[in-house]
Amino acid sequence: MLNKFEASTLILRVVLGITFFIHGLTKFTGGIENIVGWFDSIGLPGFMAYIVALIEVVGGVALILGLGSRIVAALLTLLMIGATIKVKLAVGFLGNGQMAGYELDLALLAMSLFIAINGSKMFALDQLIIKGQKSDSQSKISLN
Repeated sequence: MLNKFEASTLILRVVLGITFFIHGLTKFTGGIENIVGWFDSIGLPGFMAYIVALIEVVGGVALILGLGSRIVAALLTLLMIGATIKVKLAVGFLGNGQMAGYELDLALLAMSLFIAINGSKMFALDQLIIKGQKSDSQSKISLN
């Protein structure tokens, strides 16, 4: 029987994963040095651009696959809080005509927070790993 909650959470997890993966990949393929310079220009250490892009790429893939979803989503929640406060809050909800506002950041923050709180088990690789560990430990118990 299909669990509507888990199915809905799966949709959120995969869409969130794809979104962050593409954002991170764009940072690398579009010239990460430009992002490093931009981070420096807004008062953030430039090396943080690599960390953010890596979290987005690796975290996006992990979400799509369902590996460590709660931890990854918590990291993405922190990224979105930082991006909103440091960059987007000053330009407003819808932006200022030169830069987008924080409406997308807020939506991604809410999605990330939801996954961080609730997790996402449907079609998640960590569920296969957990099931495998349970069956291994049950086999060991029955052999003893």
